[in-house]
Amino acid sequence: MRRDLTTTLLGAATLLTLLVAVGLGLSAPLDINQGSLVRLMFVHVPSAWLSYLAYGGTGLFGLLYLIRRERRWDRLAMSSAEIGVLFTVVTIVGGMLWAKPTWGTYWVWDARLTTTALSLVVYGAYLLIRTMIDDPERRARVSAVVGLVGTLYVPVNYMAVEWWRGVHQTQTLKLLGKVRFDAAPVYGWVLLVATVAFTLLYVYLLRVRAILAAREDARDELDVPTEVSTLGVARG
Repeated sequence: MRRDLTTTLLGAATLLTLLVAVGLGLSAPLDINQGSLVRLMFVHVPSAWLSYLAYGGTGLFGLLYLIRRERRWDRLAMSSAEIGVLFTVVTIVGGMLWAKPTWGTYWVWDARLTTTALSLVVYGAYLLIRTMIDDPERRARVSAVVGLVGTLYVPVNYMAVEWWRGVHQTQTLKLLGKVRFDAAPVYGWVLLVATVAFTLLYVYLLRVRAILAAREDARDELDVPTEVSTLGVARG
């Protein structure tokens, strides 16, 4: 009961914050050069942040599993990876819609775009590996290692625009050295609210998916004795 209430309250807070972010984004002034296209930033940047957060969570939960050997950490790692893949796709689609009118094409093999696409390969492989290993403990161990290695994507992708200069703009928010926000201050407040909203969305989706994963595990554990019993009757 308490779990359902917490999930409901978290979902309500997430929805409210998302609505506020949408309202601020639609009411934000148009950019001098890009016009209304600037509003894509309020989805594109928070989506990229959420994918970073999710992939970092996959590595962290995987590490906690290796230390504690508790299945709940493996379920959280898997759930976080699924969310990361989903919002990486959202990031790529949003970026393509932004790129066409500004770059003249939907896609270029820029360092930032290429590493983002590669993350789908890495975490797609992570999810695929999970379907190929039947033993839960071995599956969790292997997945944890892959998830930990995969977190290297986050700093590499963030720094790609600095290490390999291409057509993609540099970071909107520079965190290394002197912190700097490279956009109009009014957009900064909208981005802040949108980022908070997407962070709450991540926590909400993670909680819901982990609850579903726990139920799936419980159902699978109940099915094993039934199968053994059935085999025993058949042999008898």
